[in-house]
Amino acid sequence: MGNEVSIRKNAWDQFQQYVSDVRVEMKRVTWPGKQEIYGTTVMVILTTFLFGIYFWICDQAFSHAVSSALKFFLHRG
Repeated sequence: MGNEVSIRKNAWDQFQQYVSDVRVEMKRVTWPGKQEIYGTTVMVILTTFLFGIYFWICDQAFSHAVSSALKFFLHRG
């Protein structure tokens, strides 16, 4: 019973130390400014659209290639 109480207290002390360490580290964090957030958001949106267009073009090309191959081999007989 005595060991169980000391383990709980030790776990509580460890948790308190963890929270304290997190607070210290959060004070060291350099948060991005409004301009940086705006710039990175625009870049993510543009990149997403560009990749979407690229994959749509690839999909159309592969679809046409497979369709042509199927027409060639299925209507051959």
